[in-house]
Amino acid sequence: MLARPDAPEASTGAPEVFQYAILRVVPCLERGEGLNVGVVLHARRHRFLGLRSHLDRERLRALDPGLDLDAVAAHLDGMRRVAEGDPDAGAVARMDRSDRFGWLAAPSNTILQPSPVHTGLCADAPAALDALLTRLVLPRGA
Repeated sequence: MLARPDAPEASTGAPEVFQYAILRVVPCLERGEGLNVGVVLHARRHRFLGLRSHLDRERLRALDPGLDLDAVAAHLDGMRRVAEGDPDAGAVARMDRSDRFGWLAAPSNTILQPSPVHTGLCADAPAALDALLTRLVLPRGA
């Protein structure tokens, strides 16, 4: 059986370059306060693009009690679907993996903002994504 051309590869054990951006909710652009809520990681040679998120509703309410958290959650879910290439998630989700990462990591002036793109090395892209989520998004000690 042949693998789909965009399907993730099994880990080879060899470290490969990856790129990632942290996703932040910034409820009030003027105040500039934000909370990390997700990470999107692209590892071209591993044929991997993934997005993991954690929405800490209590901490976000402390930043902005009037923030529509259900709308933020829906937007994060839409971004996850784009990362996964879900054909029902619209035209961007049908683009190739590198272009989808570029779209997800593009600077924006909205409530949900990506950080600058960072790089690293990994042999297992999904494990690297989980580690970044733990280190950069989840509350300490979680």
